[in-house]
Amino acid sequence: MSRPRSVRVSAWPRLTRRGGTLVIVGVLLLAVSLWFDLRDILLLAFVGIAMPAAAAVFVVVRTPRLAVTRSFAPPVVPAGGWTRVSLVVKNRGRRTFDGAHWRDTVPDGLKGPPEAILPAIGPYEGVLPSGDDTVRLEYRLRMPRRGVASIGPLHIGITDPFGLARIDREVGTGHEIVVTPRVTALDAALGSAASMDGVVHGLQRRTHPNSDELIAREYRYGDPLRRVNWAATARRGELMVREEEQRGDPEARILLDTTLSGRPRASGLRREHDEGPNFGFELAIEVAASIGVHLLERGFRVRCTQVADPERAVIPGAAYDGGYRMPGGDRTLLEDLARVDEPARLPVHGAPESVPSEARQRAREARAPGFAVLVDPDEQDARNLVALRPMFEPAVVFAAEGVSRHVLDLLEEADWRVMHVRRPAEIGDAWAGIATSRRAAATVGRAPAPLGGGGGGGVAPGEAGDAGERAVTDAP
Repeated sequence: MSRPRSVRVSAWPRLTRRGGTLVIVGVLLLAVSLWFDLRDILLLAFVGIAMPAAAAVFVVVRTPRLAVTRSFAPPVVPAGGWTRVSLVVKNRGRRTFDGAHWRDTVPDGLKGPPEAILPAIGPYEGVLPSGDDTVRLEYRLRMPRRGVASIGPLHIGITDPFGLARIDREVGTGHEIVVTPRVTALDAALGSAASMDGVVHGLQRRTHPNSDELIAREYRYGDPLRRVNWAATARRGELMVREEEQRGDPEARILLDTTLSGRPRASGLRREHDEGPNFGFELAIEVAASIGVHLLERGFRVRCTQVADPERAVIPGAAYDGGYRMPGGDRTLLEDLARVDEPARLPVHGAPESVPSEARQRAREARAPGFAVLVDPDEQDARNLVALRPMFEPAVVFAAEGVSRHVLDLLEEADWRVMHVRRPAEIGDAWAGIATSRRAAATVGRAPAPLGGGGGGGVAPGEAGDAGERAVTDAP
């Protein structure tokens, strides 16, 4: 809820239609009286001019003492959903406040409530927590786009008793509401690896048939002695313990194109019939949100980083900078994606020269699922993904309409599967196309590696991308 603040003037006092008409009549009477020397109507002329002026002074002097709190139900709403905005207006003054209108401020593009009469508010009651000095207002608001919207402050329109002048005042401050991206339900067939042993554990099982090597690691201070693996200790010559936590911690990576460095202004990504400022970028956010929620629901630990800087989270400094986990990770991921700025306000990225040494070491140990969501990358972004390819299996690129052919060729040569997504309705088909391309690879005699596995199997460069594109194109 927003904190109460003093009432501020949002506009100069202005005359109403009644007050303006009275001024015009007064000026006409004054002109007639001076022209025909009719002093009898001179008094009426001055009254017609003075009354609106006095009304304007009255509304300026009449300063209400109000406090406003605002709450949302729900406080986090998906794009296209509705939220109920509740306002509590409390009178801090010693006099009854009535005869005013109210209207809440909403961002451009949202349809706020129409202006309505504010019920009379009694004088401040210091004893009772709520009474005649409090009024509760409520309205519904539809949030069509992803982002963080500021609702408020409350506009109070004050008029004089005769309705000749009006002044608008702002009461309270704005309050942010988080609008998360839309999530498309995806096929569960590709998420079954999370119910098994996990990425690292599964790879070690295939490369080291001995089960003692499979779950052994060096002893750390505080490890219970009952977990000591004596067989591995005898072979290694150092104290080793069983690492059982790896069995339930599969990891997946989502790389999001946040800079759109392929074109300076990404002018080709805007469509006139779309409400959003950048259709391609908003589509990429929806793809990342759908994949992330799908993987989290199936037990994966998900990291969401930038294509331009693969070791940097999409939201720097976020609470889940090291990865999202269930329970609660899906909601936090969506809230972080809701706060991703539009590409026009993002700084130009500085791409790393090579994959960090710790990333190369982890690539030799295990290959986790990797999903890159591209809007309009440049060649350096493509080279980053090529360098990261040994870390991921499967490695899938979801390409929007703005991705250049040169970038796609570089990725296909590095054995990234390229799936084309041009509108939100194709997200589910593109995800299903991954399985289609894997089945096609198995048909020609090359068995694809399972999701989360580290085997070297896969399709030939460019083959998966072509199959995925056909799957999307042929989808109804």
